[in-house]
Amino acid sequence: MPYVPKHPARAAAYIATSALLGITQGLGTQMVGANLFQIQGSIGATQSETMWLMAAYMAPYASLSLALVKLRRQFGLRRFAELSILVFVVVALLNSFARDLQSAVILRFIAGISAAPLSALSFLYMMEVLPREKKLTIGVSFAMTNLTLAMPIARLISPTLFDIDQWHGLTTFELGLSMLCFCGVYMLPLTSPPQAKVVDPLDFISYPLIAVGFGCMAVFLTLGRVYWWFERDWLGWLLVISLASLTLATVIELNRKYPLVDIRWICSPPILHFAAALIIFRTILAEQSAGIRGLFNQLDITNDQAMPLYWMVFACVLAGGWVSAMVLKPGREPAIHAVALSALCVGAYLDGQSSNLTRPEQLMVSQGLIAFGGALFLPAAMARGIIAAFTKGPNYILSFVVVFLSTQSLGSLFGSALFGTFVQIREKFHSEALIEGLKSTDPLVADRISQLAGSYAGVLGDQTLLKAEGAALLSRATSREAYILAYNDAFLAVSALAATALLALTIHVAVAWLMKQRQPAPALQTQTS
Repeated sequence: MPYVPKHPARAAAYIATSALLGITQGLGTQMVGANLFQIQGSIGATQSETMWLMAAYMAPYASLSLALVKLRRQFGLRRFAELSILVFVVVALLNSFARDLQSAVILRFIAGISAAPLSALSFLYMMEVLPREKKLTIGVSFAMTNLTLAMPIARLISPTLFDIDQWHGLTTFELGLSMLCFCGVYMLPLTSPPQAKVVDPLDFISYPLIAVGFGCMAVFLTLGRVYWWFERDWLGWLLVISLASLTLATVIELNRKYPLVDIRWICSPPILHFAAALIIFRTILAEQSAGIRGLFNQLDITNDQAMPLYWMVFACVLAGGWVSAMVLKPGREPAIHAVALSALCVGAYLDGQSSNLTRPEQLMVSQGLIAFGGALFLPAAMARGIIAAFTKGPNYILSFVVVFLSTQSLGSLFGSALFGTFVQIREKFHSEALIEGLKSTDPLVADRISQLAGSYAGVLGDQTLLKAEGAALLSRATSREAYILAYNDAFLAVSALAATALLALTIHVAVAWLMKQRQPAPALQTQTS
């Protein structure tokens, strides 16, 4: 479609709608994770049960965008956008009536279905107002920044919303955002490409298998660490069903003339390299999304106390997106990724020096570097992937969408699961090491127990009970110290992973440059022939 410039005010409205759609979609995934402890009290659930809200949301969200790419091509972008946002508004309205865990889980599942189109719509609204030469630079950078901003925004607004109406304060705010999105989509139509019949009967077999495979994997990765990987039979069955479904889908797709997903292209070395880079990136970013949140929970730091830190993260995400828009051009991706990985490596290393005296103010620089690096890395990766897909042909866009979205949704879950599992294993190690040094016959330990028990001296007269309470408080303090040491180990491991990725990138670029230098010049080739 030829580019038609829009009036500056109308173009600004499209950009604002893109930001609104991206942030609304991101808040759907971030609100629960940012308020696990508060939500469990509002709906009368345990912390483990509250994690089902995240699993229910991610189960359909992980794969639905795959089907939506074809549906909007066959039925038209305008109809697709209006129906998608209408469903999202209805689900946001129903969320206000969730009063217990069961109803909340069901509605979060439906919310995951309705939120899947929003990220695509956010991307399309940003692209609508930009000329072709700026779509893969400014467009991609700002669209990805909109999606990334949801994490700090969720933590900045959550305390106020909970003060208003607990869990329903969050759902009411989500309803308000969805209605604003509804207005933006209906007032600002997107330019629709020609409709085409692209849905094939075999898609109705392949897609359900992919949806079941991705959905079961999402639940497995979300809840595996909570219920522990080897302690529940149903976790194993989820993994078996996921692998079996994806295997059947692969067999079907490999034998189709016009596959829903081009498995051979996805399994080519460049695309596997691209997917691995995104998964590593998502694992590194788990340091900010899951790691710092877990550390703050151990230090009893609430979202209210961490407000200055999240404002810093918000500002650094904006800065990263702006820098990306200014410098991103084809061929610069390796240099951009090197800067991003350097920032991530240094930020995670600084976080690895935390102690029980650490407060959000001490993490401003480190978390700012991680936010900046994350915002800088993703647009360059996506732009390079889109170019690779377009080089092969328009039919490969759908396959690229599968790679990108699976690494973003399942990759983020995998990163958080890996990070959390590592922390729990290291906590057991440090806890055992600390407990070995605590013997009741040690005068220093006995004196510490006596000091801790002193806080109960006014209400407990029994010396045996006082001693038991002091021992319990010492055990709790020991566990907290073990967790802090475990988080430090995880932060340092993330820093090492970022440094390894940076080294691998440097070697890859150097080898490619050397191979290019060894190739004979075109003139010499002509003379030889």
